[in-house]
Amino acid sequence: MVELEEKERANNSLERRMSRSRVGRFKSMTDFDWDWPTRIDRELVEAALRLEFIEQSKNVVLVASHGLGKSMIARNIAHQAVLAGHSVIFTTAAQLLLDLGARETSRALDKRLKHYAKATLLVLDEVGYLSFDGRNEDLLFQLVNLRYEKKSIVLTTNLAFSDWPTIFPNATCATALIDRVVHHAEIIMIEGESYRLREAKEAAERRNGAAAAKKKR
Repeated sequence: MVELEEKERANNSLERRMSRSRVGRFKSMTDFDWDWPTRIDRELVEAALRLEFIEQSKNVVLVASHGLGKSMIARNIAHQAVLAGHSVIFTTAAQLLLDLGARETSRALDKRLKHYAKATLLVLDEVGYLSFDGRNEDLLFQLVNLRYEKKSIVLTTNLAFSDWPTIFPNATCATALIDRVVHHAEIIMIEGESYRLREAKEAAERRNGAAAAKKKR
């Protein structure tokens, strides 16, 4: 009975952490085609999936163009962290800033910032897809600063760091933000053609092949 109760508590705890993490649906790394990117450090990715960076409060930054699997990798890291018993929050940069920006008082904003700051792992997806105004830039900097050298961040971006000032109105703040993100971080660069583009081409080829076969009948 004791073992059953302990197992049930563990399962309930896992379900709560998974729900709170907001990782959502994702493809397992068993479906990742390591041979498709022209550049990827598999050893670094697999080390991140083993969560070696969390114990050292380091960050992981995945830099890649659209459709190369950076969000897929980030979700798998988040899932592994949940399974390991960590508190995790997965969110896009846009969702995060929309949430923080909706706080109408300083007290409410401070409470929400602390919510994002206390999770063992924060995964920020899609940084660089939208430009930031001055307030959003400040909010993002505050959050990164709260977690700096205390808790880990996994961040995905489609921009090289040299291009970050193009999405921030204050170049000095952008530089300070980058410094805090990369100071203790593993930078994983992924290069190649979009998986989604490849899948679209393959689907088109299958349709064309089916149409040609139908005509021959």
